[in-house]
Amino acid sequence: MIDYQVVKNWVFDDVRCVYTARDSMLYALAIGIGAEPTDPYQLRYAYEKNLQAVPTMATIMGAPGAWWRDSRTGADAVKLVHGEQGLRLIRPLSVNGTLIAKNRVHSLSDKGEGRGAIGVVMRDLVDAETGELVAQSRNVSFLRGDGGFSAVSGISDPFPEPLPRMPEEPAHLTIQLSTLPQAALLYRLTGDLNPLHADPEVASAAGFRQPILHGLCTYGMACHAVLRAVLRYDAARLRALAVRFTSPVYPGEDVHFELWRVDAGTMRLRARVNARNAIVLDNGVVEIDSQ
Repeated sequence: MIDYQVVKNWVFDDVRCVYTARDSMLYALAIGIGAEPTDPYQLRYAYEKNLQAVPTMATIMGAPGAWWRDSRTGADAVKLVHGEQGLRLIRPLSVNGTLIAKNRVHSLSDKGEGRGAIGVVMRDLVDAETGELVAQSRNVSFLRGDGGFSAVSGISDPFPEPLPRMPEEPAHLTIQLSTLPQAALLYRLTGDLNPLHADPEVASAAGFRQPILHGLCTYGMACHAVLRAVLRYDAARLRALAVRFTSPVYPGEDVHFELWRVDAGTMRLRARVNARNAIVLDNGVVEIDSQ
């Protein structure tokens, strides 16, 4: 069973993240940018001339590793899933540099015996040279095997604020992005080497017909959809992106993104794989610089 005090007061070492223009281009290619290699807008991210960094690359920097698997947490890490991901950009991400990642447990909420728990880890990314805050990420984990800990500890944090419900009217914008059959093998080179995304035997044991695409790759594709459909590939205009993961994508599938305008600076987002009638991202919130 989860030990609330141990988890809530977990001390993470700072993570020093040194990245280059090559890393920025690899990330862009891994989420599908460059599929149209003569498109001058996509070349802004995949070719060193006038290079920009994809904002969501910040989510792969400074992760604290598989700390939930440490026996001191008491968590059933096998039943843990990445439930939601959020990112807020304080300033545009540089194409190269050194960032210091500072992780902390923000909250641990008990849904009750047999219903699981919710853990939220926040991460600040700070410029190593200037000390300037660059971005903040929010990782929400659904701990499906860990409900009921508050009956022992007597403590449970308030539940994290839920992402808002989706609009009922038809989407204002739609865009389809394709994934390569080898997309997961490419994306794992950005840092997530979980064999679930590469080894057919591991994927089968987990109940999948084949290795699945990383959730953060689908998240990066959502960023690409916004850049392409709304921002004319101007990365500096993206302020924030938050989504809920609802189903995995299989490499080779087409992903259909739906966008709703709420106001000049806010949009809603959902993603589907129409071939399986599966919603893969839901309750998405996008904040942009409306200029």
